[in-house]
Amino acid sequence: MDADCWVDPSCPYSWVTACWLAEVERAREVRVRWHVMSLAVLNEGREDDPEGDPEGWLWQPARLFAVVADRHAQEAFVALHRAWGEAVHTRGEWPEVGGLLAAAGLPRELAAVMGSEEHDGLVRASHGAGISLVGTHVGTPVVAVPGADGPVAWFGPVLSRVPRGEAAGRLWDGVLLVTGTPGFHELTGAPHAPPVT
Repeated sequence: MDADCWVDPSCPYSWVTACWLAEVERAREVRVRWHVMSLAVLNEGREDDPEGDPEGWLWQPARLFAVVADRHAQEAFVALHRAWGEAVHTRGEWPEVGGLLAAAGLPRELAAVMGSEEHDGLVRASHGAGISLVGTHVGTPVVAVPGADGPVAWFGPVLSRVPRGEAAGRLWDGVLLVTGTPGFHELTGAPHAPPVT
């Protein structure tokens, strides 16, 4: 089965979900295609600032990943996302982006796109493709799989721990069962715990 996942690379919960989906790919016959979603785009025009980002920092990683998705193969996106997530979310570091790019087999010069609005259209288009499947009342990540009547899509799951091995596969099976149920809309758990990968 093919699945599509839209993530904002700045979101630690998206990182945990991405780690879970990597486990799902090993536990089930699933292949994930990755896309950029942007909390900066999602929250435009709001009077409040749910992400606490008055300087617009969230645009920077979204731009970088949108350009990588546009110009390079999925493998490059995955390699950069892994390097970024491990540095930013797992170790709590602000990395030297050129080094992360080089480690992912990408040109260091791509780091320059982070500070330019030139590629914001790519961010908006990718974000729009994902959010159009679920609506603007949700956040990141968004996952979609083929369904009998078109894509079946959902927000989340929002996880604070990564299920491993068969536990990851069972969660995938359950998410497919719930989200594929006609009329399904929302399922919410307890308040978020801090993410751990």
